[in-house]
Amino acid sequence: MASFDIVCEVNMQEVTNGVDQARREIGNRYDFRGSNCEISLDKNKPSLLITADDEFKMQTTIDILLTKLIKRSVPVKSLIYGKTEPSGKVLKKEITIQQGLSKEQCKKINLYIKSTKLKVQAQVQSDSVRVSGKKKDDLQTLMKNIKDQSFDFDVQFTNYR
Repeated sequence: MASFDIVCEVNMQEVTNGVDQARREIGNRYDFRGSNCEISLDKNKPSLLITADDEFKMQTTIDILLTKLIKRSVPVKSLIYGKTEPSGKVLKKEITIQQGLSKEQCKKINLYIKSTKLKVQAQVQSDSVRVSGKKKDDLQTLMKNIKDQSFDFDVQFTNYR
C-alpha cells in the first residue's frame, strides 16, 4: 500500500536567513535612517514581530520581508497576519508562522480528496493528513490535483512511499 502525508511545514532556518537579510536591507536603506523599524523572530512560538514608526514604514518593512522570504522559497501562505496595534509612538504587528494543519484545514483537504473520486483513503493525524492507496498513479494524480487546487494555506507532501 503506497502512502504520503499532506503537511504544512516551514523551514525555520530559511525564515531566519530571510529575516537577517531583511534587517540588513532596512539598516542600509536611506528612507529608514533614524526610524524605529525592526523585525524580531521568536523561534519558540514561531512568530515574527514587526515594529515601525508609521503605517507606510510598516507596509514597506513587510514588503521587504516578504521579498526576502520568497527568494528563499519560504511559502508566504503559511504566514498568518495579526492586527496592527499602536504601542506608544510605534506600531507593532505580529505575524504567526503556521506549523502543521488545523482541524478545519484537514477537513477541507479530506472533502477535496473525496470529491476527486480517486480510490484513495485519507485519515487525519493530529496536524497532517495521511493518504494511502493501492496504486501509486492515483496518489500522484491526487498530488497534482492538490497542488493545482488553491487552498488559503500552504501544503507540502512528505513520506511518499
